[in-house]
Amino acid sequence: MGGKLAKPLVAAAFALWAAVSCALAAPLSREALEPLIVPPYALGEPVNDSGVWSLLNSGGAGAGYVFRTGPLAPLPGFSGAPIDMLVMLDLGGRFLDVRLIAHNEPIFVSGLGEAPFRAFLEQYRGRSIREPLVVGTPYGTGGSGSEQVHLDGVTKATASVRIAHDSIMAAAFAVAREKMTGIGNATPVRPDPAADEALDWRMLVEQGLARNLRVTNGEVDAAFAGTVWADDDPEASADPDALYLDLWAVDLGPPAIARAVLDDAGLAELRRFLDVAGEDEPLLLIDAGRHGLVSEDFVRNTEPDRLLAEQGGLPLALRDADLPVSTRPGVPEGTAMILRIDRRLGFDPTRDWTLYAQAVRAHGMLRPETGTMRFGLVLRTDERFYTRIEAARTLPPWREAIRNRQYDLAALALLLLPLLATLGPAMRGLAGLRHFTPVRLAVLALVICLVGWWGQGQLSIVTVLATLRAATGGGSLAVLLYDPFSLMVWAAAMLGFVLWGRGLFCGWLCPFGAMQEFAHHAGRLLRLPEYNPPPHWDRRLKAGKYAALAGLIAVAFLLPGEAEKAAEIEPFKTAVTTGFQREWYYVAYAAAWLALGLVTFKGFCRYVCPLGALMAIGGLLRLRDWIPRRAECGSPCQLCKVRCRYGAIGKSGKIAYSECFQCLDCVAIHDDATRCVPLVLAARKRTTEKHREPSMREPSMQTRDATT
Repeated sequence: MGGKLAKPLVAAAFALWAAVSCALAAPLSREALEPLIVPPYALGEPVNDSGVWSLLNSGGAGAGYVFRTGPLAPLPGFSGAPIDMLVMLDLGGRFLDVRLIAHNEPIFVSGLGEAPFRAFLEQYRGRSIREPLVVGTPYGTGGSGSEQVHLDGVTKATASVRIAHDSIMAAAFAVAREKMTGIGNATPVRPDPAADEALDWRMLVEQGLARNLRVTNGEVDAAFAGTVWADDDPEASADPDALYLDLWAVDLGPPAIARAVLDDAGLAELRRFLDVAGEDEPLLLIDAGRHGLVSEDFVRNTEPDRLLAEQGGLPLALRDADLPVSTRPGVPEGTAMILRIDRRLGFDPTRDWTLYAQAVRAHGMLRPETGTMRFGLVLRTDERFYTRIEAARTLPPWREAIRNRQYDLAALALLLLPLLATLGPAMRGLAGLRHFTPVRLAVLALVICLVGWWGQGQLSIVTVLATLRAATGGGSLAVLLYDPFSLMVWAAAMLGFVLWGRGLFCGWLCPFGAMQEFAHHAGRLLRLPEYNPPPHWDRRLKAGKYAALAGLIAVAFLLPGEAEKAAEIEPFKTAVTTGFQREWYYVAYAAAWLALGLVTFKGFCRYVCPLGALMAIGGLLRLRDWIPRRAECGSPCQLCKVRCRYGAIGKSGKIAYSECFQCLDCVAIHDDATRCVPLVLAARKRTTEKHREPSMREPSMQTRDATT
């Protein structure tokens, strides 16, 4: 039965993906692009089949290029699919504008909103692709003196904006390599695992695979001579022949080279890293001089503030791999770290590239002025260690999204398929478990952690509103395509509509609903009084969720700019998407509903939730009445009605499936001979009749005796 349920679930999910895949894969038309061009520029003509267009100035002459990042640099975002942005680049490689087209980063879709994301993108205007742009703030209170240009990130969304930054730069570099003079272009390469050689450190040095840069204190002094920083390093002046920099660099991408440099423990750490970051090229740096590679304020797993790199006139993004370094005997000792360079941004380790170490000096006491000098080391790794690959064929976005979240989807499937099977043919067995409540709470805890906080699969009315606007021409269906994890939850919820009504999602798969249920049990443990509105008020309050849904739909179409604020009626963004890491008033709002749950069972779900209203409407697709009933249900027996915390059972015993959360309490009562009143009465009747049989036979025996 599990396999039978799996097929419609998977089919429903893929139907949703396929329905919108063409919308995202197709290039933007001229009509769609022209309104996005910033005056005084105008859209020219397509210059290739990758979605790159020429950009014209007010006089009609070529002024640059305009392109989307999605087709050129489909780097997966946190949701598993690329962030698509429109980039305007002038002929010199300077950003004219960067705009957001489509994305599904959970922190922005159902958390912070898009405003901080768009503000982040505004920082690119006027910057050049030749500048070493990094996301984050400079180290230290007064800056590090690095030549890096820092773009302010977005709090709680660091990973998403860094992915967006890498996508922008990768796409811009791709256009620059193809269209701008003086910038090289090459076929992408990857380390060839078949290139197996027995190497050691001495051989690496002899073959130029490990290279060294030595700079004395005197050479640094000479570089700063004639500047205000000439006398700001007394240690260098005191010992000019001592080494300021004794830098070794070796590319660890080829397995043969990595084995020659790292010991077994270091090699194992590197392999674990590459299993996750397969497109990163690891670079080992060792410095035995005073330089130290990074400043004292450096933070691991970020960009090194004393190192820069460039290839073909474009900067390379260096980033700390945050790996322990343990080398083989014979490898030089010193300050060591492993950096990583993303090959997806166009880096080719088989071509010359330059690593720069920066010497930084500060002049002055109160507000010191910093100055830097570069010392470069040209590096390249022999091509025999690599294999060239054809330009990767871009997968359709829905397939790319699935590929990048395949493990999350597998984990979700391992939750959904047993749950569907258990709630289907094994439902009565589940409801009749002696320890049903602990089992249910364990499932709900998994839903909070896996579906909610880890997978970011909390369904939201925001998705529904976006879909409605897209269907009426006011938005893009790409928002659905970008999040296969949530789509699988949606598919399960829609399958639940047909089989059970709203109960599958609202009762078993909603993370915030699960939080409220835990709050209810906490209230019982604390022995707090329980209050639920009387039946007539319960019926009136339940209309509130439908009013909330209607209001949100009206706002989405009449005041679309306010829809995001209106959707804050859902506390899901605060409690699930951001894990309560938001402004205090949002946290207070979400906490208030959970606090109410201590005394009133699932008040938000029953009375306010607009998504719950939608689920109730979807439940009209239900094909059967799946809760077993008896003729005595409702008359005379009222036990299930009294025990139903959702108020989903009427006096007649009829189930209001639009309010049923599939908690299975009434199913357990129905099959329990010690609680179901009709079963208890039937058992008593059988017992009474059994006791009456001997007394009915006794007079006949006395009669026979008297006759005798």
